[in-house]
Amino acid sequence: MQPAVVIRNLKKSYGPQPAVVDVSLTLMPGQIFGLLGPNGAGKTTTIRCLATLERPDQGELTLCGVSVTQDPRRARTYIGYVAQEVAQDKILTGRELLEFHADLYHLPRAQGQAQIRKALDWLGLEERSQDRIGTYSGGMKKRLDIACGLLHNPQVLLLDEPTVGLDINSRLKVWEFLRELKTHGVAVLLTSHYLEEIDALADQVAILSQGTVIAEGSPNELKDQIGGERITIRLKEFTPEDQALRAAQALRTLGWVQEVVINRFQGNALNLVIQPEPQAVMILERYLIDQGFPVFGIAQARPSLDDVFLVATGQSLQDAQFVQVEAGMDRKKKR
Repeated sequence: MQPAVVIRNLKKSYGPQPAVVDVSLTLMPGQIFGLLGPNGAGKTTTIRCLATLERPDQGELTLCGVSVTQDPRRARTYIGYVAQEVAQDKILTGRELLEFHADLYHLPRAQGQAQIRKALDWLGLEERSQDRIGTYSGGMKKRLDIACGLLHNPQVLLLDEPTVGLDINSRLKVWEFLRELKTHGVAVLLTSHYLEEIDALADQVAILSQGTVIAEGSPNELKDQIGGERITIRLKEFTPEDQALRAAQALRTLGWVQEVVINRFQGNALNLVIQPEPQAVMILERYLIDQGFPVFGIAQARPSLDDVFLVATGQSLQDAQFVQVEAGMDRKKKR
């Protein structure tokens, strides 16, 4: 079976600032592939290069065997693209927007109307299709955006943060639709910084950090590679950083503790990855108390995709996201 998407050694910079350093991946028909990482990791740039909206500095990209850089016009016929930001005219009705997009795709009238009916039915928008888009909820607008990207029956659907800002019910509806789309053989490449979204949807996932793939595989494979178990310890509800640093140093002396990271996003909680150890929670709690540290709470769980990111980078995904926000604020201040 021919791959739907192949990316090899993609590189892209904006002036002196590298956005994608080295990304390679392969996506098969009927597969959902997730790109996971904080803002600034290179997810959107990767999607935009594949969608022919950005020209890569280096690398090979193909869609259904067609080179994106050598034959972009033909490559575009295979893809539907849904950007992170919804761009819709609030005055139009949902059906009018879909008819406009059908004309942009040069679909014959009868075919366009048939595709519009199917898209509205698939995404549960038929009842509101004659209403103006300005009256739609955020979830309905996102589903309408996805409908626009599907009118020409693309073999590959590119989604950039498809559920960002949506409430949980709207997110679940989008998830349900994407699983249905997969059964029709459509390859879906989506970006997200929601751990649970990638874990729930993706057959394969590539975790990006600073423009590089740091881990790739199925969600279960990546979690199994870590081994051991995850423990979260809160010394206090909001632990002072110096106290968390001293506790982390003490915990690292235990031979069966593989990794200790201070999670700023969780009030300087301590995230541990440990080798299997009977009664680990009780041992850690007693050890910390003996070392003079308080224990506000302690919990044990199976490794998650956040632990994969933690082991690979030394920080949690939430903290990496927080660092990017702080860096952006610093840049604005300097201006």
